[in-house]
Amino acid sequence: MSQLLGKIEKDRLPRHIAIIMDGNGRWAKEKGEDRLFGHFHGVESVRNIVEGCAELGVEYLTLYAFSTENWDRPEYEVVGLMELLVSTIRKEVESLNKNNIRLHVIGDMSMLPDYARKELNEALSITEKNTGLNLIMALSYSGRWELLNAVKNIAFEVKQGRLTVEAIDQDILQRFLCTSNFPDPELMIRTSGEFRISNFLLYQLAYAELYFTNVRWPDFRKENLYEAILDYQGRERRFGKTSEQLSN
Repeated sequence: MSQLLGKIEKDRLPRHIAIIMDGNGRWAKEKGEDRLFGHFHGVESVRNIVEGCAELGVEYLTLYAFSTENWDRPEYEVVGLMELLVSTIRKEVESLNKNNIRLHVIGDMSMLPDYARKELNEALSITEKNTGLNLIMALSYSGRWELLNAVKNIAFEVKQGRLTVEAIDQDILQRFLCTSNFPDPELMIRTSGEFRISNFLLYQLAYAELYFTNVRWPDFRKENLYEAILDYQGRERRFGKTSEQLSN
């Protein structure tokens, strides 16, 4: 067993970890390869980290796989990413099932090509009865898109007379978010040395601990995950209160 793993307090794990998997393109460039080579190798990291979270007993893992802004990338990269997504899901769904992992997707699924949507829907229904780790893929997702969508849907409910303006509170808003069935992340990890949240879970990350590492995503492994969790466990989570209030 790794030394780091032995130090993790299993009763103080974050229930929900969110990850911005950054650095595939740069990793590939540093190796003199094209960006898709990096995305291809990033899949191995996904496999490793999903396994690591499942072994630890983390309940929810959200991976930022493709943002709404990523559609603006060069066409060959977008097409390549979609094909990689589909072939990966096809290959991994059996292993997800065997490990009792349930797949979820958040994002604007209507933007995905039909073949990708079909493959995803199949994987969602194959794993829907699993009760272990909830693996949430953020695909064609952005926080601003999600909030705008929620506001429009709430406005529609008000217009239809099914909801009054006075009744709108945080619980109502939360019910209209893509993540309504999941707790908010307590830990957000971003790889590759960038210090921003890039339109990811803007509402849900309000009280998350943010952890940034220079490691590029294709090099990120369980040991790096353990480091992030240990860093999280060393912090005091106050939610706007003082240390004294918490200790009382």
